[in-house]
Amino acid sequence: MEPMDYSGFFSEDVGSFFRSPVREIFKRVDLGSIYSFAGGYPSADTFPLDRMAPLAARVVEKYGAKALQYGGTQGVPELRQVLSDRYGVPLENIQVTTSSQQGIDVCTRILADPGDVVLTACPTYLGALQSFRSYRAEVCSFPLRPAFAQACREAVRSLRAGGRKVAFLYLIPDFQNPSGETLSLEERREIVAMAREEGILIVEDSPYRELRYEGEDIPSLYSLAPERVLHLGSFSKIFAPGLRLGWIFGPPALLDAIYVCKQSLDLCPPVFDQYLAAEFMGSGALDANLRKTVALYRGKRDLMLSLLEANMPAGVRWTHPEGGLFLWLTLPEGFDSVAFYETALSAGVAYVAGSFFGAGANTMRLNFSFMTEDRIRKGLLLLSDLIRQAI
Repeated sequence: MEPMDYSGFFSEDVGSFFRSPVREIFKRVDLGSIYSFAGGYPSADTFPLDRMAPLAARVVEKYGAKALQYGGTQGVPELRQVLSDRYGVPLENIQVTTSSQQGIDVCTRILADPGDVVLTACPTYLGALQSFRSYRAEVCSFPLRPAFAQACREAVRSLRAGGRKVAFLYLIPDFQNPSGETLSLEERREIVAMAREEGILIVEDSPYRELRYEGEDIPSLYSLAPERVLHLGSFSKIFAPGLRLGWIFGPPALLDAIYVCKQSLDLCPPVFDQYLAAEFMGSGALDANLRKTVALYRGKRDLMLSLLEANMPAGVRWTHPEGGLFLWLTLPEGFDSVAFYETALSAGVAYVAGSFFGAGANTMRLNFSFMTEDRIRKGLLLLSDLIRQAI
């Protein structure tokens, strides 16, 4: 039978989708067979496996059949209350989501029409770019430094003068994905002042905020401007990504639009998983587990930085992240990290080319959370040798 051509059946949105290079890597190779600096996977050593069976038993005993039933679209009250207690946010300002990726998606869905503009940093999170483009929004990006707020202000005024709508500003202020950079308090205040002056909303993506390894905590954009910020959080990096749970803090009027939107997507976040998260976070087990996670990742980050210093050839630069899961390499001008990728993967090491995050071809993102220290050491030595040969 002749293969059927389905192209005429697709919506116009399908042409705006693009594949994640990270997910394509995982389709091609077994992660255990290569040195993978590519994904944003947490270390399995951070998963509280010894607690999961008693935690699940406690959920069943405490909540019974309710834990297996449909729940409210906003999230179960118990989890929303725990989030409220932990972060000091009123219940009416909290929406639970099925992952923080869904948070990005629903914010874009309710705020952006095709042709609208989303402002963001360059580089920025690949999954966010996928979401923006799937709704046919245009992305306008600027380097975080210098003068990001001023660049946004000028862009907003220029776009509006041309009859264009700015949907919102998307940022990852803490330990940014992919660069690892963190905005200072002064920079956050400048961004908030710009947003208020120009009348735009901010979507603050903050899945790494509790993974700080040095320095002092900095107030979130949401805490500085709760009336115009939608703050996205996640259990994926601090508990377990397989639960697919996140949250949004924001003004009730915006959350109400998200509430209605979510009803057409998934009705409610996974109920049993929400009760697991509520018990884990509310009992203090999350904080205990976070302390171990932070110590583990701090050691891996420090190892990665020392190996880069000792082994990378001259002309290669990298960021020094205060937290999170990633650091960012900038190679000499003319280096093409997309073209180099097949060479690296054939040799057994993977990364993500910076161009997928909207940056130059001479950049790449490296993850330090996933592999063991021994594999980080061997993989980085291999990558350093390959880069030295290439430049």
